[in-house]
Amino acid sequence: MTTAIVFGGAGFIGSHLLATLAASGTYSRLVCADIAPPRFAVDGVEYVTSDVRKPIPAGLVDFTPDEIYNFAAVHTTPGHEEWEYYWTNLHGATNVCRFAAEKGTNTIVFTSSISVYGPSEEPKDETSELKPESAYGRSKLLAEGVHRLWRSERAAERRLVVVRPAVIYGRTERGNFTRLARLMQAGRFVYPGRKDTIKSCGYVEDLVSSMAYMRDRGDPEITYNFAHQERFTSEDICNAFSKVAGYKPVKTTVPISLMLIAGFGMEVLNALGIKKSSINRARVMKLYQSTNVIPNQLKAHGFPYRYTLEGSLARWKETSKGVEFE
Repeated sequence: MTTAIVFGGAGFIGSHLLATLAASGTYSRLVCADIAPPRFAVDGVEYVTSDVRKPIPAGLVDFTPDEIYNFAAVHTTPGHEEWEYYWTNLHGATNVCRFAAEKGTNTIVFTSSISVYGPSEEPKDETSELKPESAYGRSKLLAEGVHRLWRSERAAERRLVVVRPAVIYGRTERGNFTRLARLMQAGRFVYPGRKDTIKSCGYVEDLVSSMAYMRDRGDPEITYNFAHQERFTSEDICNAFSKVAGYKPVKTTVPISLMLIAGFGMEVLNALGIKKSSINRARVMKLYQSTNVIPNQLKAHGFPYRYTLEGSLARWKETSKGVEFE
């Protein structure tokens, strides 16, 4: 039987990972270490409070974890001051790796991000130049380096898996795809400037399956992108929601210049305290720019995806509780 601790395990991806690990029946101890309550509780998981921004005491758990998963991060962009990304993502990586060294854990799985590539119309795979344009992307790239340094200190014994997820969606996501579903349901979504923006994305259940698949290969170190193998545009994604949920197809495209003006107006209203909105120019540009990332490592190693885009949206809708696309 195996033991594992998941830092940041109360979040969206962490909760799904813990559910998958618990369901496997191969773990004798599973610990979620986080400062937040879980998106959904998983039977058999021990929940402890831990802030990766502070030194993590070796006594946090009374056993040596066979595996450590580091998902702890500040990730919403925009949404935080620049220093906050580094304080959590980089300093947190240092503390997690120090904890692993003190406990004698030899396997770490770390979630980085496709933000390390920066936005691009051209396809990017694992061999592409890394050009992060945000504090989040830069902090994740630096955190990758911290984990690689940890492995190099005892390279003969330690193993590291670095996964760079694209936009991940599924039950309890509460992010980009959830907002899209709500706007389409209300008939209020419009394409910002174009509808051929490529948006690399992936379903959360396939993501957590890929982690186990790549971990179990036994490579001393591997870095891989995670997304659907197919390239999907904003229009493809909207059409998939329409087919699965019966939403009206999105027909309207608003010029990007007007969208940016509207974003600036919302920023002014927020600053004046008149109206609180998540819409701003940075978020508009994120919708407009492509993230064209290819998961070549998964393809090369034969990872068996379970879900298509439409199939995953149907699965998400089916497993939601109390609200469509929970």
